[in-house]
Amino acid sequence: MAEKPVEKRSRRGLLGAVFGRRGLWSKKCTADKGNHKSTTSSSSIASTDCTANIQFTKSPATELNPNKLHQDHKVSPEPNQIQKPISKPSSNQNPNNHQLGNNGNYQQINNQWPVQQQAKKVPKESIGLSGELESMIMDNQKAKGIRASSSNVMFGNLGNLKQPGTTSVGNQTTVQNKGYGNNVGSYGERQTSVSTNQDQPGSLCRAISTRMDPETLKIMGNEDYKNGNFAEALALYDAAIAIDPKKAAYRSNKSAALTALGRIIEAVFECREAIRMEPHYHRAHHRLSNLYLRLGEVDNSIYHVKHSGPEADQEDILKAKTVQTHLNKCTEAKRLRDWKGLIKETENTIASGADAAPQVYALQAEAFLKSYRHQEADDALSRCPVFDVEMSTKYYGPIGYAGFLVVWAQVHMSSGRFGEAVEAIQRANKMDRNNREVSMVLRRVQAVTAARSRGNDFFKAGRFQEASAAYGEGLDHDSRNSVLLCNRAACLSKMGQLHKAVEDSTAALTVRPAYAKARLRRADCNTKLGNWEAAIGDYEILRKETPEDEEVLRALSESKMQLVKQRGHES
Repeated sequence: MAEKPVEKRSRRGLLGAVFGRRGLWSKKCTADKGNHKSTTSSSSIASTDCTANIQFTKSPATELNPNKLHQDHKVSPEPNQIQKPISKPSSNQNPNNHQLGNNGNYQQINNQWPVQQQAKKVPKESIGLSGELESMIMDNQKAKGIRASSSNVMFGNLGNLKQPGTTSVGNQTTVQNKGYGNNVGSYGERQTSVSTNQDQPGSLCRAISTRMDPETLKIMGNEDYKNGNFAEALALYDAAIAIDPKKAAYRSNKSAALTALGRIIEAVFECREAIRMEPHYHRAHHRLSNLYLRLGEVDNSIYHVKHSGPEADQEDILKAKTVQTHLNKCTEAKRLRDWKGLIKETENTIASGADAAPQVYALQAEAFLKSYRHQEADDALSRCPVFDVEMSTKYYGPIGYAGFLVVWAQVHMSSGRFGEAVEAIQRANKMDRNNREVSMVLRRVQAVTAARSRGNDFFKAGRFQEASAAYGEGLDHDSRNSVLLCNRAACLSKMGQLHKAVEDSTAALTVRPAYAKARLRRADCNTKLGNWEAAIGDYEILRKETPEDEEVLRALSESKMQLVKQRGHES
């Protein structure tokens, strides 16, 4: 039976209020396309507090058809394929393996050889099915570059796997990248410790699916999941789905593995498919409720809590309402242009449970940009989970995802990543050509990037005056750009205008206190001016940040000696 959608809202919701035409926050609030009806209380509870849900706009034509998610993995099982006992060595530190006998029960067997952490090619004739499966999984993971971070742990139970002693703590799963500035891929897709390659299980699943019973694969996947081997568990669940694509439990367990790997949007699609197959699957409803809450979709979260049966908890609804309260405050702070208040409320929203909502991180980053705190804006987006571009576009729609790219492009530019800024805003422009803000940011990014390129060419040619003028043209479009300010300071220093060079360097450090190049340039200028105390202060900070830099150590020592001499002459 068809699911009744939650009460429709105007597309000019919080996102419309926040970014106007961009449509980043407005969205038609509907429950996901499951196979069950909504109760009238689902929308009534949310109607009082949930007045402005912060979400990306989803384009109606971009709703992913869950029936297509497993079409590529369908493999006709071959009869009589399993002819010998199956054992699967644990990839954990457990020295014992489990062997599945002919009666279908697990038997403990002693394993004398250690589990290898690095994949090695083993001739198929020298190993059994279990060893072949393990080798294929490890080779596949090495080829794809997948590893699961210890921080990416999802708490709770799997589909029908009871885990004694496990409690739910909000499914806190974050993917952080401290090297955000140096690890940026196309359109802001940062390289994280978790691969988002969706083709990963394909050939592996086809190779093993015809030789294993799907329940056996699921049990093996559950074991890997409990041991923290989420990528291996995901491959095994995919193999089970390839054999029996109509089993809801396999989809739900796959959703748990995807969540643990930080692939939240894909996990949502798998939960939707599980519910489509089994409308009263309480655990899938509860899991989907948690996922929606993390994405900041409060109405959908409450809806699925109400359909979670015995899995439901009143605390879940209270938590969702708390998130909605903070989202409403974000809307009001944005309307009033209260950037300090907006920063505070976005932090509260994330801490309350919406820790995987790109729109909330984008709001926070924009508030930092408006406050001329560019380094903190960069840090804010570095904490935002990074989803696959194609999957994000399908989930949020091209217009909604373009709104996020607009913010991302501005953060890239403020941090001196001009190539990434151009790439992100050009993609946004392709997605939403009629958006005035996208067009405006595109022109500004192109102008600043071109000015910086001209200035660099002039500087390399020793034409410092012209280089300074070129950087100044870029600053006309982005007056607080730290890279342009620092580059102009270099030109001014070459022309002997040391005081102006110090001013530009200081302006760059005001928006990006950790900008080492600007700090070094200011210290050098102060050294030439004889401002030894100021120079020592900057060199001390640089020494802490780069203790192995011998040039900094020599300059610091020389400045201290000169300061002693200066004070001796004064006395």
